[in-house]
This record gives sequence, structure tokens and C-alpha cells, in this order.
Amino acid sequence: MKARFSWFDMVLAIMIILISLTVILPFLYIIAVSFSLPGDSMAGNFFIWPKNWTLDAYQYLLGAKSFLNSLKNSVIITALGTCISLIVSIMLAYTLSKKGIPGSRIILLLIFFTMIFHGGMIPTYLVVKNLHLIDTYGAIVLPAATSAFNILVIRTFFQSLPPSLDEAARMDGAGEFRILFSIVIPLSKPIIATFTLFFVVQYWNDFFSSVIYLNDTNRWPIQPLLRQMVTISASNISSEAALDAQLAANLGPNVQNAAILLAMLPIVVVYPFLQKHFAKGAMLGSIKE
Repeated sequence: MKARFSWFDMVLAIMIILISLTVILPFLYIIAVSFSLPGDSMAGNFFIWPKNWTLDAYQYLLGAKSFLNSLKNSVIITALGTCISLIVSIMLAYTLSKKGIPGSRIILLLIFFTMIFHGGMIPTYLVVKNLHLIDTYGAIVLPAATSAFNILVIRTFFQSLPPSLDEAARMDGAGEFRILFSIVIPLSKPIIATFTLFFVVQYWNDFFSSVIYLNDTNRWPIQPLLRQMVTISASNISSEAALDAQLAANLGPNVQNAAILLAMLPIVVVYPFLQKHFAKGAMLGSIKE
């Protein structure tokens, strides 16, 4: 059968192309500016193709101590936070997915309660402060270790697994940890990959928590530093700011856009490896038959 294309299909295709261009063109412009000379980008002599190609901005950023330090902090926070979030979410969701656990219904109601009511920013800050977590990576990682949504979705996925697998493992003498790590987790790769991507993006893009809880700018991740780079100039930077004087003095459109691309690069690299599980995992844990 020949496919029929109506006027509606044509209009829809044009709209999709236009919407795609609004996303792609700014991204191409950022790339072009990052590979151009400062004078060319400030003069506006090009749009998506640099007039004079150069790697000066990237070479400068990769040699800047403050920028490399913020990248290191982001890697530590993201790796630590993702591991802790996966462990806490999987362990708690697996426990709540089992029937007959004493107090599981009460715990589930308390978790669901947090989806409706939240303590707020000031009480959360006071808790973090009283736990002596200010100016530590724990202030970023522990308050965001898990959420009610994550637990409920993963729990629903665990409940969808065949009960016969659990029964067979118990007949062979397997305990809860053996069942979890040898049977449940290998069968849960789609949902685990999905939430791994969620956690990586969450911690890598974290900005607000870093500004609130990290007074020591040497512990800042990439996002607060990136905001500082794109919103201030060398003339109004203080000597105590995270951005060192040399980096601030050389800030230009090419350096700023190069920093944006370098901050995006880890997520762009990680996503293709998890993408094949992403759509499947997002649906499997959200629907209960």
C-alpha cells in the first residue's frame, strides 16, 4: 500500500523541523563561538561556521586550575551521589515490594506523604547544618539520596517480576541478599539504567544545593562556576570568588561557550550507553498490571 501524505502531515512535518531548528541552531552557534577568536565572535562576523578556527579557548580552560577543580568536584559528587541513590532506592524499594514485612504499609504511607508535603528549604538547611554537613559533599548527596517517586516506581517494577523466581531461589537456600543481587538486579537492568541516568543528570546539573550548602568555593562543582563565568565580568569579580583572577581576566565569548560545552560533554557521553534501556525502563516501572 502506498503511504498517503495529507496537508496535515506536511504542516506537522514543517512544524517539527522548525521546532528542531530552534534547538539545533543555538547549539551549533555555541560550538562555533567556542572554536572562534574572541574578536570574531564579538563582532558577529559569523553564525554557525567560525571565520577563524582555533582551540585557544579549550586549551585555556583545560589549563585553568579553578575550572579543573570544579570538574573534579562534579565528578566526585556525581559518582558518589549516583551510587548512594541507587543503593538506597533499590534496597528500600525491594524491601517494600515484599509482602508480609512488618510495618511496610506504614513506611509506604510515610514515603507517599513526602510527595505531598515537604519540609521546605529552611528546615532542610537546619537539618544539614545540625548534622555538620555544611561545606561537605554529603550536604549535596545525602538530602537528595532518594525520593518517593523513585522508590514507588522501582517498587512497582520489582512487584512485576514473577514470584516463582523468588520461590525457586528460596527452595535452593538463597537469602534475601542473594536473591536481590543474583536474580532481581540482573533482571532489572532497564529500570536501573533509567534511574542511573536520572541520578547522573540530577547530580551533575545540581546548582542550588551547591550554592546554599557549600561556602567553600573550592568545593564548588561545575554548575555554580559556569554560572559565574557567563554572568559576571572581570571588573566586578571579588578576590574571594571561586573564579580566579587570571581566568576572569580572560573571559570572553569563546571561553564562556567552550565552558558550556565542556560542562555538557559528560552527559552527552553517558546518555548513548543508557539510551537503549531508557524508554523501556521508564514504562516498565510506571505501569502495574
